[in-house]
Amino acid sequence: MTINETQDEIIEEFTALDDWMDRYQMLIDLGEEQAPLADADKTEQNLIDGCQSRVWIVCEEKDGKLHFRADSDALIVKGLVALVLQVVNDHRPDEIYAADLYFIERIGLRDHLSPTRSNGLLAMVKQIRMYALAFQTKMQG
Repeated sequence: MTINETQDEIIEEFTALDDWMDRYQMLIDLGEEQAPLADADKTEQNLIDGCQSRVWIVCEEKDGKLHFRADSDALIVKGLVALVLQVVNDHRPDEIYAADLYFIERIGLRDHLSPTRSNGLLAMVKQIRMYALAFQTKMQG
């Protein structure tokens, strides 16, 4: 499935829910389904700057594709990062780096998150793009 197909699927799932409380619950459920990171992965190096909550993202390359794992100490934030990873996981670095993550806007996350959570979400996306760029450069060189 392409990045855009995954995004379209997420948009469909979220817009099927009229009530924002239901959408928040969906995020919390996604966060709860996410396997926790091992304490060994919860390092300063994996910690995302710009998030009010603590968020760790680990990136690994396998067969030319990137796989991310993440965790947070806040359930909604853990759900947000799980949602982003659902879109970008197991794609090539160039695809991830070039992707327009339009689902964030379309499902109304920017409008319904507090400014600090919204900034945190942008920081997560920025870090994922930086990982993609680093692996893309490494793979070309």
